[in-house]
Amino acid sequence: MLRFEHVSKTYKGGKKAVNDLNLNIERGEFICFIGPSGCGKTTTMKMINRLIEPTEGKIFINDKDIMQEDPVTLRRSIGYVIQQIGLMPHMTIRDNIVLVPKLLKWPEERKNERAKELIKLVDLPEEYLDRYPYELSGGQQQRIGVLRALAAEQNLILMDEPFGALDPITRDSLQEEFKNLQQELGKTIIFVTHDMDEAIKLADRIVIMRAGEVVQFDTPDEILRNPADAFVEDFIGKDRLIQAQPNVTQVGQIMNRAPVSITVDKSLQAAIQVMKEKRVDTLLVVDEQNILKGFIDVEQIDKNRRTATSVVDILERNVFYVQKDTLLRDTVQRILKRGYKYVPVVDEGKHLVGIVTRASLVDMVYDSIWGEEEEEADANKQEVESPLHEAENSQEGN
Repeated sequence: MLRFEHVSKTYKGGKKAVNDLNLNIERGEFICFIGPSGCGKTTTMKMINRLIEPTEGKIFINDKDIMQEDPVTLRRSIGYVIQQIGLMPHMTIRDNIVLVPKLLKWPEERKNERAKELIKLVDLPEEYLDRYPYELSGGQQQRIGVLRALAAEQNLILMDEPFGALDPITRDSLQEEFKNLQQELGKTIIFVTHDMDEAIKLADRIVIMRAGEVVQFDTPDEILRNPADAFVEDFIGKDRLIQAQPNVTQVGQIMNRAPVSITVDKSLQAAIQVMKEKRVDTLLVVDEQNILKGFIDVEQIDKNRRTATSVVDILERNVFYVQKDTLLRDTVQRILKRGYKYVPVVDEGKHLVGIVTRASLVDMVYDSIWGEEEEEADANKQEVESPLHEAENSQEGN
């Protein structure tokens, strides 16, 4: 899909922003470029649509040299999303979404149908198409920016820190949403970020750059387990060591298979009894088919005990859950960094099959970060004690 052959970018004064870049990117891959400021990641991305032109080497899209293409035609064939979103304030959401199809002279009916199709993909109501950008939240505007990049059905999309200006919760939600969208549509994504957690979560492969050169280009798991050098190790950081556990990659491998739950039709008195018996302050709520419906906790019961009698009366339906084949590193992000106490685990039919708790992950963090140090300390202790024991035995023999 995309190929770099000995690509370099040199500015006036001889400063090389990118030096001898060689990469092969497959169709449908999600590629993240990451590195410190000034490493050349944004320059590399902008050379793909010729916002910046390479000084040396060649870039191919579908085996066509981009320098042989008309730059305007090239840019219209590539989706582009930036952090500032860039929505036109005087245009409706519909007109913003179909901006490129309009430039490509699509028929009016086709443009309208495309706008309706796309807005459904991000769970926004169709009536939003007639609103203006200022009427939407920051997260909703960012969704529209993504949709605009998809509107002309481009197979290659460039994204320059598109979620960087959003608050952590909105950003996390949009990352999840966009990754699912990319997998569903099979688009090839080139994504620039400065956030290692974001790259690990989203990418099929990560390009780590330093001083205009590629230091490592591999899958997130391989980079976590086998960093190329000390620079990559420092860039990853010790707090991500849990993500590099060699034998634990999916939630299903560490989940507790007996989560404490109650059916939605039970009384609050029954719920209190289960809490007492199991010594828990929260119950997951399921229906008769064991499909997850939400949760209740002691605070909800105490707050509503005068007016509510049944579990369904106080049920909190907004519960975050993961499937058992979800990558463990994605769940770690939510539990350890977002402050969740636990995450329910479901199967493909949303049946409750387990739970991952903060405590279980903390144990893994402990083993990952300090386990090896303790093993080394024990080994050193044995080395010191061994000669002493030999000396004592020799003394006793004499």
